[in-house]
Amino acid sequence: MLTRRSFLGTVGVGVLGARTLVSAAEPAAAIPRRKLAVLTTEWRYHSHAWHMAERFLHGYPINGRWHRPALDVVAAYVDQKPETDLSVRRADEFGFKIYPTIAETLRCGGDKLAVDAVLIIGEHGNYPKTEFEQTKYPRYEFFKQATDIFRQEGRSLPVFNDKHLSWNWDWAKEMVDISRELNFAFTAGSSLPVTWRMPDIDLPHGAEVEELMSVSIGSIDSYDFHALEVIQCMAERRRGGETGVIAMQALRGDAVWRAMEAGSWAKGGWDPQLFQACLTRSQTLAQPETFSHRYPTVAQIREWVKDPVAYRFEYADGVKATMLLVNGLVGDFTFSARIKGQAEPLSTLFYLPPVPNVVYSASLMSKAEETFVTGKSPYPIERTLLTTGLVEAGVRSLGTGQKRIETPHLAIRYQAPKDSKHARS
Repeated sequence: MLTRRSFLGTVGVGVLGARTLVSAAEPAAAIPRRKLAVLTTEWRYHSHAWHMAERFLHGYPINGRWHRPALDVVAAYVDQKPETDLSVRRADEFGFKIYPTIAETLRCGGDKLAVDAVLIIGEHGNYPKTEFEQTKYPRYEFFKQATDIFRQEGRSLPVFNDKHLSWNWDWAKEMVDISRELNFAFTAGSSLPVTWRMPDIDLPHGAEVEELMSVSIGSIDSYDFHALEVIQCMAERRRGGETGVIAMQALRGDAVWRAMEAGSWAKGGWDPQLFQACLTRSQTLAQPETFSHRYPTVAQIREWVKDPVAYRFEYADGVKATMLLVNGLVGDFTFSARIKGQAEPLSTLFYLPPVPNVVYSASLMSKAEETFVTGKSPYPIERTLLTTGLVEAGVRSLGTGQKRIETPHLAIRYQAPKDSKHARS
């Protein structure tokens, strides 16, 4: 049986620069093995723990090799165990222990920190919702309990947090502040910015951008975050870097169709060429019966999409952006941008390979591994702080009559690295 212990002594891997992992032929002695604690809400088939924590149990494919991380899962905290739970089976198979509290997990049952890194996965499970349809996943609570231990022991560890930071903006901001205060690498976010793109392009670093769009699948307080990260990982590359967002207005239902008919941002909608560019990149564009790759009419779009959602938001430097969730029209994530002086929009598909291999989560965990091994974040945590705030502003706008909301708290400034760090091979 293949176990965690059987991996020891076979390969050791680390990180070279920002992108390339050391060859699988690298000797084990080259990189000291580290101990990883997993804090998760639920561990079952297709859950995020299945996507992510298991990459550190049996490795993952990257750059044409099967890569085995230089970390061993030695302890886990699992908040909820449904009938389909896999955590007990995985613990038995790979030789780690599940503890009843986060403190015991980080100390491996002892009285001192006994791990080198922390992976927080607060997604899935039975948790209450806010009045704005946000699930109260305990990412902040997990983070706070872990960092309280860092304070007690005077030693901090690198942390990776899956998806957005918290449903509560103040808590999300506090998480980033704590990471700075205690001086540890803190990485978070979606797999979308680090997956493959078709075509393989970036927004040119330093480009003058006028308007941005993402057309996506999914629901609010979940897939809206992924679609916003699609926009933000591109937007942050524009001239002057990130300047923050000053306002958000979310639309739903008929208000989306009215915005689509408006024909421009100034009239309450968006650039129709950006929408068309996104649809031309989709590999899942809906079709009438017996047709293939026919561009849908407005009537067909309205027939197929039962509950459209749009987030229209404005950056402090004047750039405009629209995120569209249009279930029934597409089943993927596309992006387009209007760049000053260019006649045609820049556009691409953020490609997500299908289950069961879901290699995009492997790409994300390569960034978690980089954080754990180097003690440095591969991209700014401010990106995910901003997209966390955008999700919160979007659902709040929807829940308060689809009103425009001013967002002075999202005056977040940062510079993006020139290397976007998305998968390319």
